[in-house]
Amino acid sequence: MGRLAAITGVHGYLPDYVLTNKELETMVDTNDQWITERTGIKERRILKDPDKATSDLGVGAVKGLLEKTGTSPDEIDLLICATVTADFNFPDTANIICDKVGINNAYGFDVNAACSGFLFALNTAAKFIETGFHKKVIVVGAEKMSSIIDYTDRSTCIIFGDGAGAVLLEPNEEGNGIKDAILRGDGAGREYLFQKAGGSLNPATAETVLAKEHTVFQNGRPVFKAAVQGMADVVKKVMARNNLTSETLEWLVPHQANIRIIESVASMADFPLEKVMINIHKYGNTTAATLPLCLWDYEDQLKKGDDIILTAFGGGFTWGAVYLKWAYDKK
Repeated sequence: MGRLAAITGVHGYLPDYVLTNKELETMVDTNDQWITERTGIKERRILKDPDKATSDLGVGAVKGLLEKTGTSPDEIDLLICATVTADFNFPDTANIICDKVGINNAYGFDVNAACSGFLFALNTAAKFIETGFHKKVIVVGAEKMSSIIDYTDRSTCIIFGDGAGAVLLEPNEEGNGIKDAILRGDGAGREYLFQKAGGSLNPATAETVLAKEHTVFQNGRPVFKAAVQGMADVVKKVMARNNLTSETLEWLVPHQANIRIIESVASMADFPLEKVMINIHKYGNTTAATLPLCLWDYEDQLKKGDDIILTAFGGGFTWGAVYLKWAYDKK
């Protein structure tokens, strides 16, 4: 059967401040009905403390994960953080999280694949477990999206929220764990969803700041179309090559970008909505954090041996699907 990398625990962390659609009505030309019908979002969490960053969200998720799994920080071999809102361009947010949590016998690095970041990081981490190189690896998806959002742009400010989720990966010899993955990228999509300034192409200047080029830019229509096609395609391919059907698969866990995208992907994969994890109404799009936050919210309903597919689509473009067998019953 061989060694698989299994998720043995999951935990989430959300800032206290709740930004509702009603409050957004006072900030931009929008209303609760318009937002709800187009996105499915009712509220999102915002990290208001100016002295706190993405690493602090990650710390909350990792501390909770270590506590609930009875794991010492010293047992962790590696921590990978998926984020597009790193504390700094360097050093890595992963290493900052390790320092703040007291993970001293490990190393860390960041993965930037936008909303697909957690999937890419999860599959990367699995390889370290499968080869026997590491025994305990933490994968974090954490975002302070509010730090790169223009709250006068109603096309983006209604969508995104802040939060973090983390999972612990350990070896499994019972056949439970990550069994398959299809990951894809198409850099031609960069013109439709990206942050214009702040990188080496357009370094920060007074002009780029005044032009609000350090915030998220999105051309919604082509992103919507590519997201639905991309996620539905990889989900169907993973199901086909693992002999899975909508009847035998217990859960589909889609990236929480937009309720219409979620419903379209489920329909194209012929998958009933009652077996699709959805929490976008509570948190909005937390980018790399949506998938682990879904697993955390639904953890009570997951059973050992459940077949689950995670899928995501992100700016740039990136997308993919990971198939896993759940490895434990929550105590």
